Amino acid sequence: MTFPAIPSGIRPSGTRPSGRALDQLRIVSIVPGFSHHAEGSCIIKMGGTEVLCTASVESRVPPFLRGKGQGWVTAEYGMLPRATHTRGDREAARGKQSGRTQEIQRLIGRSLRAVTDLAAMGEMSITLDCDVLNADGGTRCASITGAWVALNLAFKHLIKMNVITSVPMLGQVSAISCGLYEGQAVLDLDYAEDSNAEADANFVLTASGGIVEIQATAEKTAFMPAQFDALMALARKGTQELHAAQLAALAG
Repeated sequence: MTFPAIPSGIRPSGTRPSGRALDQLRIVSIVPGFSHHAEGSCIIKMGGTEVLCTASVESRVPPFLRGKGQGWVTAEYGMLPRATHTRGDREAARGKQSGRTQEIQRLIGRSLRAVTDLAAMGEMSITLDCDVLNADGGTRCASITGAWVALNLAFKHLIKMNVITSVPMLGQVSAISCGLYEGQAVLDLDYAEDSNAEADANFVLTASGGIVEIQATAEKTAFMPAQFDALMALARKGTQELHAAQLAALAG
């Protein structure tokens, strides 16, 4: 599948703090099978961001799905206290999750359910735990991308255990951040860019070209449709590369 070229004429010359090209991802690594006990797991690294993604299977579903013969996929997200430059309190110690954490884990769950055939799962639940070990921007996007690999590995484990006969996935999904940094549309923001961006956006896209969710925000002044088109084109390119990395991790 081909997509429109990145619009020209809206990006003045300049360099990124990392020295990467405007349309260049950070180095991506997806290592499957990290957790000894989870049915599916991987560690995904995107530059300095590292997330452990695990998929845990339970033979039950939430009350609202009981007796309906379908499964459920949900997610939880968290950051280790020293995943960032300064120590953050554990949310368990504070007694409640932050609004940011709740929003991110709901996004991860929605993203994975969009490409899962819940009816073909039978009555089981899979919880995707995404724990940020090191944060350097794009943690929610890395979590979604890694969670897709962990979920697939869990389904493959269930096939080996004769619980299901095929992987109940409808497609691939990954996510990437893009933004306007010093007037330029750039792909895969790291912390240095994200913290100073004029606008930033998270794109959750499928390998077939579908849009699951787009979160876009102007941090300073409003951005123009042509600039959004540039961000979208970058996201298309970036997620295509991430989809290839996902398949390579599963093949390995």
